[in-house]
Amino acid sequence: MALTRIQPPAIADVREPNFRNICINGDMAVAQRSTSDASVTTSQFLCDRWYFNLSSQGTWTLSQDTDVPTGQGFANSFKINNTTADASPAVSDYLNFQQRFEGQNLQYLKKGTSNAVPITVSFWIKSVLTGTYICELRDDDNTRSISQAYTISDASTWEKKTLTFAGDTTGALDNDNARSFNLFFWLGAGTNYTSGTLNTSWNSTVTANRAVGQVNLANSTSNNLWVTGIQMEAGSVATNFEAVSYGQNLERCERYFNRPINGSGQGICTAGAYNSNDAFGIYIFPVKMRTTPSIETTSGTSYYNFIGNNTGTSFDGPLVLSTGTESSAQIAFSSFAGALTQGVAGAFRSANASSSVAFSAEL
Repeated sequence: MALTRIQPPAIADVREPNFRNICINGDMAVAQRSTSDASVTTSQFLCDRWYFNLSSQGTWTLSQDTDVPTGQGFANSFKINNTTADASPAVSDYLNFQQRFEGQNLQYLKKGTSNAVPITVSFWIKSVLTGTYICELRDDDNTRSISQAYTISDASTWEKKTLTFAGDTTGALDNDNARSFNLFFWLGAGTNYTSGTLNTSWNSTVTANRAVGQVNLANSTSNNLWVTGIQMEAGSVATNFEAVSYGQNLERCERYFNRPINGSGQGICTAGAYNSNDAFGIYIFPVKMRTTPSIETTSGTSYYNFIGNNTGTSFDGPLVLSTGTESSAQIAFSSFAGALTQGVAGAFRSANASSSVAFSAEL
């Protein structure tokens, strides 16, 4: 009798992402710093990894928003809202948002060789202001760049854009953890950046050629812009946006920025009283950071507590990073004015709604 082979039941094809999207947090899901900042007049981050780059061109409210293209699987967008207009920017003014990349993560682009591969950028965007916008790739290691124009055709309507840039056979990227490469989305610029001819092929960077034709998003307080689903990938074809879990997304962001506490009643780390004036604690980063970070911390009356031996000792802060590596930080406060008992073990804890501790290793 012939034997019949019984096939196992079909199993859904569930695979880990291969991170073909070079951009991190392209769906704007992670916003560790804040979900909204008003009166913005200088450069800063809001949604993780996305740097709002501004020089004297208007005042803005930045927010992680829930306005997204229908049926595309996104829950958040990055919203940019003009609140003070600048209809006539000075020659050196600029306005863009960008993501910056380590050279060691981009070696597979084969930049600087005869086998350099094209790069395709795709994204969803909506703006009150229609017209020409500029997307730019910039190689910081070799001071080279390439720009492309695209058009927002319909006001206040989500549109998907796809741009393919040629591979660059000149100038290899450094194989290290420093800033090597940038993706720019221009929103406005003075004539220093717009007075030449748009640089549509890879060349040594000429400032006047970087953003030629760019409309000025700062020209009216009616102007809002939303963007999400940003994907940059090797090759000349735009694939579907690579969705990753929130946890994976957060973990990738925490290589560059980590906020362990933001608010009252949160434990920071274990600590100990070195003497009656000084206490030290060790905070272990959830992922290895790009480099030894800097600490960002708030201060104010009784913002923090040292809890030890069943006693809470208040202090104002700020906490300082006394020493650190990519994996951990020794944080300290050294002005307890004799209030501690040497050798007591305890913990640092936040005690105010405005208490905040963060570590930054941004590019």
